[in-house]
Amino acid sequence: MSIPKEPRQLMINLMYLVLTALLALNVSAEVMNAFFTIDKGINNSNDIVESTNSAILSNIQKQAEAYDSEANQKYLSAAEEAKQVADDFVQYVEDLSTQLFDAAGGPSDKDPERPKRIKDKDVTTRLLVGVEGPQSDRGKGYELMDKITETRQKLLAIAGDSSNLANVLPLKIDSAAVAKSDKEDWVLYNFQQMPVAAVFPILTKIQNDAKSSSNMVLNYYLSKASGADLIKLDAFEPVISARKGYVIRGEKYSAQVFLSAYSTSAGESTKIYVNGNNLPVEEGKATYEVQTNSIGTKSYDVRIDVTNPLTGKTDSYTKEFEYEVGERSVAVSAEKMNVFYIGVDNPIAVSAAGISSNDLNVTISGAGGSVRKTGSNTFNVTVTRPEECRINVTGGGMRDNKMFRVKRIPDPVARLGRLEDGPVPNGTFKAQGGVIAWLDNFDFEAKCDIVGFELVYVPKRQDPVPVTNAGASYGAQARQLVQRARPGDMYYFNNVRAKCPGDPASRKVNSMVFRIK
Repeated sequence: MSIPKEPRQLMINLMYLVLTALLALNVSAEVMNAFFTIDKGINNSNDIVESTNSAILSNIQKQAEAYDSEANQKYLSAAEEAKQVADDFVQYVEDLSTQLFDAAGGPSDKDPERPKRIKDKDVTTRLLVGVEGPQSDRGKGYELMDKITETRQKLLAIAGDSSNLANVLPLKIDSAAVAKSDKEDWVLYNFQQMPVAAVFPILTKIQNDAKSSSNMVLNYYLSKASGADLIKLDAFEPVISARKGYVIRGEKYSAQVFLSAYSTSAGESTKIYVNGNNLPVEEGKATYEVQTNSIGTKSYDVRIDVTNPLTGKTDSYTKEFEYEVGERSVAVSAEKMNVFYIGVDNPIAVSAAGISSNDLNVTISGAGGSVRKTGSNTFNVTVTRPEECRINVTGGGMRDNKMFRVKRIPDPVARLGRLEDGPVPNGTFKAQGGVIAWLDNFDFEAKCDIVGFELVYVPKRQDPVPVTNAGASYGAQARQLVQRARPGDMYYFNNVRAKCPGDPASRKVNSMVFRIK
């Protein structure tokens, strides 16, 4: 086995050797735990390699965009294909791992990330090796072996069958190790009578080999797209990167000043001056700091001298920057009205100049209230008692509060469907199903319910007939009176009661009188 040069790959190989040694021991609970610990470690390494691969591909794309040429577009296309080939293979192994997890009984009760039968050897043998018989009875391990060979060949073909890559590409079938064992082939060597817990890190290691192989191909094309014999410099402009442009008196104003350029080696021949003072430059960037002792708008001049390493010519680029120094203040504003209402969410926005919203702590005092955060600087306030309350804001060395009034939801307006009162056609009156509580001109999401009313039917030149109705919809007795409506009859809706969110008991609202025409 060749010794890899990359430290991360060397670590993975060492972990794989530890796994092989563990398999020779008695399969105890401690050994089972060790397998999963190794698997977790390789998974973490996989995440790092994947992040690196994405960054390399992004750099190749930037190079292809900055220096658009047929060759660079070809390199980008090849790099994208290499990553896709590796990603497809990694997903195939992930699906195989899921099949093994399910075959081993699915999630255990103690730890859902582990299967139930972690010591079972027959499960891995049946799934990956197969049972004795014709070729068609072979397990998934043989398909995996073919996939490894196929993926390796694809990656080498994408890299132009580079002999250098062929010698170091980690994704391969280790025939030498099989030859030294008493096993007939690679599948039997890796999976026959292996406990379930031992196979997971093997599969994860294979995924790591694929990602690392993809990484080598991507680096190969990054070197081609970047070029090793020329530093390309163009479109220079001073750039400032400040943590914030508005600071509080007494704090430090801190900003990074650097030259925007496509060449990552630009800082080696770059000098940066702020107000005439030369600043130390590291990787093309310098840090400018100044103590702020007075409020107001401040400015400073930046000059960047760049020496082109190809021509020896030095060019200067200048620009003026500004920042503002202010005092701390806090603002609390109700987003809908200047009061809080009982029974509904009252949205507020809280901000404090010069202080990150993540550093603010917002609480409420009084009115039986509570505060729930809904966004970076937005909150919902709920209250239960009609009294004054305070919104308290602390954080970043600042403390402030604002007073708010608390009210019940306004009285709703009772209507017969959408009818208020007065003359109404007979058919229209009979078509209504009951009384509805309407919250007119109320900006919050709230709904009041009618809990009951008294209906008095006064036929033309006859005595009134009263009936008490529970709820908003007509009961049987009320419906009978409504169906008796004739022109000239009168209907009175008295003692109408409604209940709104936050109400401890129902409240009396408006009465209605209708004359049938």
